[in-house]
Amino acid sequence: MNGVVVIDKPPGLTSHDVVNRVRRILGQRSVGHLGTLDPSATGVLPVVLGNLTRLAQFYAHSEKTYEGVIRFGFATDTYDADGEPTTPLQDVHINCDEVRALAAQFRGTIEQMPPPFSAKKIAGVPAYKLARKKQEVALKPVQVEIKEFEILDTTVDQATFRARVASGTYIRSVAHDMGQSLGCGAHLASLRRTAVAEFAIEDAHSLEALEAAMQQGIAESLFVHPRKLVPQLPSVTANEESAALIRSGRAVNLPEMSRAPQVKVFYGQRDLIAIATRIAGTLFHPRIVFTGEN
Repeated sequence: MNGVVVIDKPPGLTSHDVVNRVRRILGQRSVGHLGTLDPSATGVLPVVLGNLTRLAQFYAHSEKTYEGVIRFGFATDTYDADGEPTTPLQDVHINCDEVRALAAQFRGTIEQMPPPFSAKKIAGVPAYKLARKKQEVALKPVQVEIKEFEILDTTVDQATFRARVASGTYIRSVAHDMGQSLGCGAHLASLRRTAVAEFAIEDAHSLEALEAAMQQGIAESLFVHPRKLVPQLPSVTANEESAALIRSGRAVNLPEMSRAPQVKVFYGQRDLIAIATRIAGTLFHPRIVFTGEN
């Protein structure tokens, strides 16, 4: 079974937990995901199956979109609601205009300190493992890009936001840093990912829905259409002769896409058989071949 299914990750599960659940539901060994979500976060988690796990390399730096809530009044050690408070609780009454003006300072390319409870490695050890043992976590600031960051609404001590960010950006750090700027402490109260690359929340299915579809024998009806994958690459349909050559790893002429440096090659409408790179003229060599089932 080869494909991509977008899971609406529930709270309380790690991304790896979701992968294991999908393995059990589909009886599929080769399963991966495209972008980790924190256990408390919900939303879009694209899961790749079978041979299409090899597409993960095209999503290593995918843009992501989030919606969530920042709670002002105290900071936590994890920078989210799952952590222990690290500052005294303050009685705050935030001003919407002030918070929106502050949010504007986080847009663009900025230097960001990752959370101590993160997968960033220190001498080969994930930071969160050191943090759990109360050991020193000496992380360094990294450059990230926040393409959009809008405060949608505020209450007495909370701000609802929407953000669109480049890969590697920690929304938890944004919340923490805003609290520091206002001098009252803050943490990420909730987070929902609404998009990863071309995968949107509208495409997502619950684990229960996937299980029900599997029991009905229609699980593949929930999969993303293969021609929607890696949209930056044009699609070309190979005839039977060319498809056979491509499956054996041999170069073929694909005159339809003679100007494209790289293409997705299909046999029929849904059978993605290769990612091919142009050698010269109309001659393409298969860079990745999707054959059989893993």
